[in-house]
Amino acid sequence: MEKQHNCYGIIPARFGSTRFPGKPLADIAGKPMFWHVFTRARQCPELSLVFLATDDERIESAAKALDVPVVLTRSDHPSGTDRVLEAAQLLNLPDDSIIVNIQGDEPLLEPAMLTELIRPFKSPEVEITTLAGKIGIKEAENKNRVKTVFSNTGKALYFSRLPIPCYRDGREKVFFGHIGLYAFRMNALRKFVALGPSRLEIAEKLEQLRLLENDIPIHVVLTEHKSIGVDKPEDVLAICEILGKRNKKNIY
Repeated sequence: MEKQHNCYGIIPARFGSTRFPGKPLADIAGKPMFWHVFTRARQCPELSLVFLATDDERIESAAKALDVPVVLTRSDHPSGTDRVLEAAQLLNLPDDSIIVNIQGDEPLLEPAMLTELIRPFKSPEVEITTLAGKIGIKEAENKNRVKTVFSNTGKALYFSRLPIPCYRDGREKVFFGHIGLYAFRMNALRKFVALGPSRLEIAEKLEQLRLLENDIPIHVVLTEHKSIGVDKPEDVLAICEILGKRNKKNIY
């Protein structure tokens, strides 16, 4: 795929977190978590530039010390995507930009996943993309693992914390777990923020439902790549172990 010169990655990094305050600054192998996400993201050849968007001066200061491009945003955004739009506007990114919302708690992000996310924008009809991958039954039953179902053409039908679809007979059960990476055309990103939180979004605490509830299609891209997110302090240990094994093999 040719490099898209109007494609930018933005990593929202909020300091406040109920389960893990200050998560973007969590130390992983001597560097804050946001540095690992940034370092992985900028390896994606389709991204022209990658920025960190934060609401906290401590994160901003740490980013500048590590030469990570950073934008200081408001602290009252209801979602990470709202923060991404403010950052894009502060950076004066072009109206024809493709903006990639990169989760700030994925320090083992596979750069190829971003390429997969961007590829569908070769079609002018695609406004928003996200990723999903097959998961097992046990994982599907975990309410912290978001599931999705989609049409034959790849358009998302719904996202839920419950296992969907609900299988009522003995046939093989196939579930797809949602991977929280998104890419937006700038106009679609503006629409998302202008709409404000929706009924289903509030019910499931899933911001992408705001789009579906307002008849704005999301194109789901299937990936075989896996990524491990950090939800609580204990998860950092698992990430460090994986990085340690990779370092022994000279792989990052």
